[in-house]
Amino acid sequence: MPLTCSAVDTVSIEVARGPQSSQVRAGLQWDWNRRWLESDKAYLGGYWDLTLAEWRERKYQNVEGASKNFGDIGLTPVLRYQRLGRTGFYAEAGIGAHFLSDLYDNDGRQLSTRFEFGDHLGAGYIFENHLDLGLKFQHFSNGGIKEPNGGVNFTVLRASYRF
Repeated sequence: MPLTCSAVDTVSIEVARGPQSSQVRAGLQWDWNRRWLESDKAYLGGYWDLTLAEWRERKYQNVEGASKNFGDIGLTPVLRYQRLGRTGFYAEAGIGAHFLSDLYDNDGRQLSTRFEFGDHLGAGYIFENHLDLGLKFQHFSNGGIKEPNGGVNFTVLRASYRF
């Protein structure tokens, strides 16, 4: 059975921090409107996450105090295990594709391609008023397409609102 998606049903804002780098990210999400492993309390569902981010390198080319900003657009399918009624705690995981406007070269770590995979594991809480607050750990890597591929990790705080 194909995944059916409605129009945009959620918007998000995220701030991320990693060693010597940070991000600010805005996103639009579309629910898949599918349920798997459904019980009388919870189910596995999912959504598409389209994001636009600005990365800030704070130790560009390994030079203390040198900085550089660049953009990132990403599309990630995300699986989420949550309670029926879409309130309360949830856990999620996703692996998506990202395109960077420039190469990452920061604090001794380099990404040699502008195309990167972004995977994450996260958890959060959805309130009755549809506000969703979450924490996730995200890793960017080109999957070994080209060296160097140092990988970049972020801790991400997320706030979203479902219409």
